[in-house]
Amino acid sequence: MTIKADTAGVEMFARYAYAPNALGFCGPPLGATLRDGSVEDVRMAATQFSGAWPYLCVLAKMTGISDPLDYRLVESYWLGGGIGATFDPDEFVDELLAIIGPKAGRYWGHLNADLAGEAAANHCFHVFGVYPWSRLLGRGLDEHPLGVLDNCRITWGTVLSSDGDDIEVSCRRLAWDGDTLELSEPSARRIEVWTDGYSAIPDVAVGDDVAIHWDRLCGRLQPEQIQALADSTTRQLAVTNQRLARLPVKSQPHSS
Repeated sequence: MTIKADTAGVEMFARYAYAPNALGFCGPPLGATLRDGSVEDVRMAATQFSGAWPYLCVLAKMTGISDPLDYRLVESYWLGGGIGATFDPDEFVDELLAIIGPKAGRYWGHLNADLAGEAAANHCFHVFGVYPWSRLLGRGLDEHPLGVLDNCRITWGTVLSSDGDDIEVSCRRLAWDGDTLELSEPSARRIEVWTDGYSAIPDVAVGDDVAIHWDRLCGRLQPEQIQALADSTTRQLAVTNQRLARLPVKSQPHSS
């Protein structure tokens, strides 16, 4: 997809949404559209994402920007910071829940006004606050929810080396000590440049700062984008930990 100034938001949406969609975690099966479709095809596909699209619509409404796929809105959603960072959390939660609340099932009873204390108009809030996975920690089977949280959040890292179609990236992983979520010290992580014949950064090089979503590259990051992503992640972990600390200790079932 050729990037033009007025389609940069569409292109960014497609790159960041592709991995979870191709893996079957987010949205209907639209991977081929996200990677190969026209701008209008991707625009139509974006409206079918029950997670990202409501955020972009609320961002558009609260900023007065007519296009939910305006680059400023898409960047603010995926990385944090930017144009959505100063929203009143109560107003934002009210607007968001008006869209996603009626569609929530019985596993989503936590979607209420109490979320305002954690709310931010970005993907990191969706991962830790709206999705139920952080609420499954501390129940004796932490590996799976922790893995989902770590892969679903957008990770930033620096390319250390390249070996054919693989690169080694220095990045921080999500850790859980039984009480608190935090980011580890940076460590090396291997990432495939190409998956199923697709790469968001086919010419990725050593020294590049990159975004990772579900073990796949999303794009290069500028220093200010890394700062926004780091700040939004740190902030979300802090408010999530505050909520987890308030929860009563759950007794573990005895084996029969």
